[in-house]
Amino acid sequence: MSSPRSAALATVSTTRPEALASDGNANAGTGVIEPSVAPLPHTGSISRRMMLIAAGWIFILLSLGGVALDRALTRLVSDQFDAELEQSLTAMIASAEIDPLGEVFFNRILGDQRFLEPNSGFYWQISGGGYQPYLSRSLWDSTLDIREDVNAAEPIFYDSDQFPEERLRIAQRTVGLPGSDVRWQFVVAGSREELDARLNEIRAILAWSFAVLGIGLLLMAMLQSWYGLGPLRRIRRAIARIRTSGVNRVTDPLPLEVQPMVEELNALLAHSERQAEEARTHAGNLAHALKTPLTVLTNAASAHSPDLDETVLREVAVMRRQVDHHLARARAAGRRAVGLARTNVMDSAVAVQRAVSRLYPQVRFDIDGSAEARVVIERQDLEEMLGNLIENAAKYGGGSVFVTVDAEASDEAGRDFVSIWVEDDGVGIPPEKRGELFSRGARLDTEKPGTGLGLAIVRDVAEIYQGSVELAESEDLGGLLVKLRLPRAKAE
Repeated sequence: MSSPRSAALATVSTTRPEALASDGNANAGTGVIEPSVAPLPHTGSISRRMMLIAAGWIFILLSLGGVALDRALTRLVSDQFDAELEQSLTAMIASAEIDPLGEVFFNRILGDQRFLEPNSGFYWQISGGGYQPYLSRSLWDSTLDIREDVNAAEPIFYDSDQFPEERLRIAQRTVGLPGSDVRWQFVVAGSREELDARLNEIRAILAWSFAVLGIGLLLMAMLQSWYGLGPLRRIRRAIARIRTSGVNRVTDPLPLEVQPMVEELNALLAHSERQAEEARTHAGNLAHALKTPLTVLTNAASAHSPDLDETVLREVAVMRRQVDHHLARARAAGRRAVGLARTNVMDSAVAVQRAVSRLYPQVRFDIDGSAEARVVIERQDLEEMLGNLIENAAKYGGGSVFVTVDAEASDEAGRDFVSIWVEDDGVGIPPEKRGELFSRGARLDTEKPGTGLGLAIVRDVAEIYQGSVELAESEDLGGLLVKLRLPRAKAE
């Protein structure tokens, strides 16, 4: 019977060629299989949005402008037509007289030839007082239906559908003539055909003019969209060059509106490079740190050393310290890469003090300072640093631990920091030996249990977040003072 391992290998060996043949992402030239990337969700095209907004505004503005202009020109042409009718009406009134029979007549012939041609489209009529209407020759045997109830000293204008095939525009005025008590209705009518022809011509000009203007504006909007979004296409090509050619920055000159985004992109690339370099450094440091204990164990085992068990325990403890140290740094670096956290310092300090007080019930803890101070650090990393500092103060101090949270001002570089002071009333550390405590595994008091990694982890995690830690002498308690400075979070 074959083992599960051999069966799995057989399965892999039989399915590998087909998988390679069916994989659309395989590079036939290099044999490298690129992972398929699912398309990211998107919210649509910016260019399409810009075009839709531009087209909408162009349509609305041209429609409103066209309607307003059409009304203005219609009113202007209509007023001009009415002015012509009024001019003829004034000429009629100026030429009108009363004969001995009391009827109205003209003392001179009106100059417009259209009033003499039958059905010419221009007519006049005078009526009133039960007299037979005085008509223009162009009316032939017809009379105009007018408003009999009008008594207007100024002309009034209105439309008439009296003639089925000819709509009329009428100007009417009520006039009293010398030598007559009758209120005469003077009327001039003109065919709307000429007026409507003028209006239709104007509207046709407006229609094609606005159509050409709208198409031109849309083309200009398309050109503006294409030209305006050009920097984004250049950024895309620059990012593609970063992925394919090994260039590590976007250096193309770009407009001011896009430059901040490019700067942030370059900052992100630099951040990723630093993380990759840190990861390589951590891996190299860990490998180097483990190399010596492994060599010692190999030599001891090869030589059948009588104290092999003690050697194994000692070197395993060394390796575990190194692994714990590098794991703490890796966790801090990984959490920092996720985003900028906001952690309340006082809440974390109280939580750590509550946990440490269970281990050291005889120690008195005092926590004071700003209750609103926040730092740009993940809470787990802050509590890990505070836990190391407060536990060391409780372990090596004389029974009192002071924790002070102070929100400092900006430094020379313009960065805001929060200072966390951890003091104890122990014997303190001589200045010449304080630097040794930051070495991995360094312990000045070997009688008490510990790994000697506390301050080293605090320093490394603080530096990852661009903070710092230093040792001094406590003026109030006389023991060791640890000053931890961490970047302060801006108020939201």
